[in-house]
Amino acid sequence: MPKAAKKAAPAKKVAKKAASPKKTAPAKAVQKPRPPQSHTALVRQARRINRELADVYPYAHPELDFENPFQLLVATVLSAQTTDLRVNQTTPALFAQYPTPEDLAAANPEEIEELIRPTGFFRAKTRSIMGLSAALRDEFGGEVPGRLEDLVKLPGVGRKTAFVVLGNAFGVPGITVDTHFGRLVRRWQWTEETDPDKVEAVVGGLFPKSDWTMLSHRVIFHGRRICHARKPACGACPIAPLCPSYGEGETDPDKARKLLKYEMGGLPGQRLNPPPGYPGKAAPPLGAAG
Repeated sequence: MPKAAKKAAPAKKVAKKAASPKKTAPAKAVQKPRPPQSHTALVRQARRINRELADVYPYAHPELDFENPFQLLVATVLSAQTTDLRVNQTTPALFAQYPTPEDLAAANPEEIEELIRPTGFFRAKTRSIMGLSAALRDEFGGEVPGRLEDLVKLPGVGRKTAFVVLGNAFGVPGITVDTHFGRLVRRWQWTEETDPDKVEAVVGGLFPKSDWTMLSHRVIFHGRRICHARKPACGACPIAPLCPSYGEGETDPDKARKLLKYEMGGLPGQRLNPPPGYPGKAAPPLGAAG
């Protein structure tokens, strides 16, 4: 009898467990993905952003100081991995000693390296600017060519550099896809592409060619001054109502205003020789206080 009672006990527990109702987790609400924007709507949004930026930056322009196509070409090559301000502080001495492609091509590489050292990667940049100078001397009569296919054959010159030169020295429309441009057009959901050539193609399809050069200046200006990489100043952004990524950065207006850079934040601009109408104050020379 005791053994039978012990055997019956587990069966009783099993029956009790089976009888208890099983609890089920409440069904989670499934969020439907936002439908993609039509191409027509995307074009409308992109062009409206461009118009708004034109009102904010009516003076947008290349922030490298230059007096001729050769200076712009060299300065653009030197601007890789550094600021335009640093290049503007460096090039006056370079161009004073080597004003032409012939002069630069025949220079002592060690002297060039020393002159452009503040821009970083000075050995590679020396090879590039001396190489492109030699190519200009030998293949183009010492003149910077005004065609994309010729420019991209020069040492150290890619499509981005070529379009800077074409758009600002020759009036040939082009889209300059630098890090700022790529970051902003992805935030605005104009494209998800990360390859600069693909970004150029997609964004170029949203605008007439006549807008390409100034669009590039405005977007780059905005990226440098307000829509920063790590902490965009969303609360001080004039196109916030149009931005699908609003809220990625600081939304408090007072805190956001403290993030503004260059003339938007009351600080010196990047140019030592600003063009007429440019609101930024002249930047201090290399090594100067402030």
